[in-house]
Amino acid sequence: MDPEKQPQQPARPATAPPAPVPPAGFAPGDGLRASDADRDRIADILREAMAEGRLTADEHAERVDLVYRAKTVGELQPLVRDLPSSPDASAPRPEPQPYAYGPEVPDGPADNLVAVFSSATRKGRWRVGPRTNAFSLFGSVEIDLTEALFGQRLTVINATAIFGSVDIRVPENITLRGSGTGVFGGFDVRSLESVDPEAPVVVVNGFSLFGGVDAKPKRGKFVADLQRRLRKHLGH
Repeated sequence: MDPEKQPQQPARPATAPPAPVPPAGFAPGDGLRASDADRDRIADILREAMAEGRLTADEHAERVDLVYRAKTVGELQPLVRDLPSSPDASAPRPEPQPYAYGPEVPDGPADNLVAVFSSATRKGRWRVGPRTNAFSLFGSVEIDLTEALFGQRLTVINATAIFGSVDIRVPENITLRGSGTGVFGGFDVRSLESVDPEAPVVVVNGFSLFGGVDAKPKRGKFVADLQRRLRKHLGH
């Protein structure tokens, strides 16, 4: 038989390459690009975990750095997998719960801390009023808010240091702002903005003359759950 007259064989369809097999534990949504809201939600979980003592400050800093480097939802989940109540990063974000302040302290005279050739200290578990006046003349005033109970969202501290010092320490997860002047001295308020819009706000205003006013967050100190702390403080 003439080979040129042999019937042509139908061409075989090309075989499609096998579909890639996803790694074990891979969820369908893990490949989604992470949004800013996804990253913020995971950062909130890490913040609460550190406040509860589940993460050290170094572990928290390391994980938060990875959170804001993450490109996909799948990269976020391992960062909170070993923490309780870790919601799926693809789930809708719940509405933020407000801080439980109060009951509010009625308007009245401000708290006064005065140090004249001496020292005055306010620290530990104490209730912060809406206004505090701190005055130092050849002395020192220390105000530590890291374990304080906030009865209101806005707290104003008026600080004056003349040949003396006023030192103010706050938790790391509140908002700290300030405005003042130093004449032959220093007025240093390390501004801090909390990611939580309902967090306490501390505003430091003042003046120093041949002295210093210093306000900054205290490393490792956080306001974790004001409602729980208030109930515990009241014995409930």
